[in-house]
Amino acid sequence: MARMDEQQGGGPPHRWRYGPPGWNRPDRAEAHRSRLPWRSTVLITAFVLAGSNVAAHAQPDRVPLDGYARLLLLAASAPLLWRHRHPVAVAYGTAAAALAYLALGYPYGPVLLTVAVGCFGAVVAGHRRAAWTAVALLWAGHALVVLWLYRWLPPAGDRGAGIGQETVVATWVLAVVALAELARVRREQWARERADRAEAARRRADEERLRIARELHDVLAHSISVINVQASTGLALLDGDPEQARAALTTIKATSKEALGEVRQILGTLRAPGAAPRAPAPGLDRLPELVGQAAAAGLTVETEGDPPRLPPGADLAAFRIVQEALTNVVRHSGSRHARVCFSHADGVLRLRIDDDGPATGADAGGGGNGLAGMRERAAALGGTIEAGTRPDGGFRVLAVLPSHLGEDE
Repeated sequence: MARMDEQQGGGPPHRWRYGPPGWNRPDRAEAHRSRLPWRSTVLITAFVLAGSNVAAHAQPDRVPLDGYARLLLLAASAPLLWRHRHPVAVAYGTAAAALAYLALGYPYGPVLLTVAVGCFGAVVAGHRRAAWTAVALLWAGHALVVLWLYRWLPPAGDRGAGIGQETVVATWVLAVVALAELARVRREQWARERADRAEAARRRADEERLRIARELHDVLAHSISVINVQASTGLALLDGDPEQARAALTTIKATSKEALGEVRQILGTLRAPGAAPRAPAPGLDRLPELVGQAAAAGLTVETEGDPPRLPPGADLAAFRIVQEALTNVVRHSGSRHARVCFSHADGVLRLRIDDDGPATGADAGGGGNGLAGMRERAAALGGTIEAGTRPDGGFRVLAVLPSHLGEDE
């Protein structure tokens, strides 16, 4: 069976369920890094400049804002334009500009916001060590200034700060870095969840391809085997017994029509994902029809026991196993007689198909895809398939299937 293309489809995306749109998707993340964040940088710069003016009025003991101060504020804000492309350089640059601003005695204020944004970008981008180092250097430099270098730096008459004040500053620094780490962890979690969802979708697509391949194989193998036998019969009797040849051609027509209908039903799920099938899936209630098709191919089938009522999945699997086993008898056995036996007890269906042999070819044991497909169907339900020659020279297929599974299973 040729490999089918993976079905594309799915419902609408879950908004924000696994992170904001665009996060952790390679195509969007790359596009996000390639664009400069002009809007946010302009807003941060305006806030820093305006907030620093307000802070200057509230801190008359600090050096008033002048042209150099505003240049340092711009030097701390402007690098944020490249925080997605060069997060490490931006983290160090904003920290250095902020330290120079505070060391020259200018007012405390929103300049520290630039450091927080720069380090946040570095942590989220995976450069944790650089972000921590930049923040640590800023704190160490500020501590050096307020505890020792303040004697030689403006403003004149400045007094040194205490250890308690620096502890408060360190706490705020740690809070900023902790928030950045939290954002990084959450982003990695979203990335893992997206990867898990993608892997689950690929696995479901593979399982669906295998299911459709098994269905097509079982339908086509059985129908084409019947058609081949009837075509050979029709050709042999065309001149000597036209009525019998006509009956063979009628069987070919009916079998091919039924096979085409089942193939259309199976392939219809590819054209309309999620749509319910128009016809119910075949089950053991169609066993008489299957026996009739085998009889048309020259195979007499006896049934023993009554097939139980099964959930749809188990019912379809049991029908396909019988269908494939009878197809193998038609194709690979010299016997024109087969027996299908059902026994049901303790929630288990035992399904046995026997023929009397002998085999007509080296692959009489069903060494192709048919036996593998039967095993896959049984394994999907938690059952087993045993197949092999009998001591008397015939061949047996024994399927053991759970019969108590719910429809969802």
